[in-house]
Amino acid sequence: MTPTDPPPLSLRDLQLQLMRMIVAPTGVAEAIAEEPALAANGLGAIVRGDDRLSARERVEIYANAYFYRLLDVLKEDYPLTFTALGSDRFHNLITSYLLEFPPTEPSIFFAGRHLADFLRTYPAAVERPWLPELAGFERAMLEAFHAADATPLDASALRSTPPAEWPGWSMRLAPAVRLLMGDWAVHETAGPNPAVILPDPPRSTPAAIAIWRRDGDVLFRGLEPPEAAGLARAAGAQGARFEEICAAVAAKIANPGDAVESINRMLARWLADGLLIELDR
Repeated sequence: MTPTDPPPLSLRDLQLQLMRMIVAPTGVAEAIAEEPALAANGLGAIVRGDDRLSARERVEIYANAYFYRLLDVLKEDYPLTFTALGSDRFHNLITSYLLEFPPTEPSIFFAGRHLADFLRTYPAAVERPWLPELAGFERAMLEAFHAADATPLDASALRSTPPAEWPGWSMRLAPAVRLLMGDWAVHETAGPNPAVILPDPPRSTPAAIAIWRRDGDVLFRGLEPPEAAGLARAAGAQGARFEEICAAVAAKIANPGDAVESINRMLARWLADGLLIELDR
């Protein structure tokens, strides 16, 4: 090493420099230009090229592999959105998305968390205005699968509690439950598994959707306004008292005489599906 040569990089610094080039949203060339040491001494100072591939081309192999790994993961996470757009348009969507929202977390689970919001201003959503809600539905399915476990409230707990105590009983949605409120019936585009089939655009109609996990499977269904109101009242860390949930349901029922029967039916279904957990009484 001559007196004019730069000091050798530590292993950690070398790894960080390579990582910045590989994950750079705008490409390896711009990443090199933004690294003072590389701009001054050239990439050849840390990566050896030859007659077949230059130093930059070698790094670009890893950069391309990084992007296509993200693309493949997002295809798996958003199969309905992928089907709706087709391969080329989905590729272009993810390219634009990653420029604005490059991954910032070690886990690839977080890579697509902003996609639904990004689609709200993406050109493809002009002719397909339901795309943001479709992507939001798929993201909620993924989050429900990965959410924390919790012991659900069950019917035996109700039976062992004096009815006089029910009104003040606090409960909330289980961590895996997601409620979506929107303007498109996007859940109707998915089969029960869901299937990756999008035969027609979703219906344009106010829609409430419940998504939850039971026995390792992610399930979903559309909600009528009374049920949506009751579950929404139980959402949030503080949950709600049972009497508040009942009042929210009753306010959406046209015939007040049907309220008790409707609440009993809904509560039985919520318990069977494991949608609620008990808070301290």
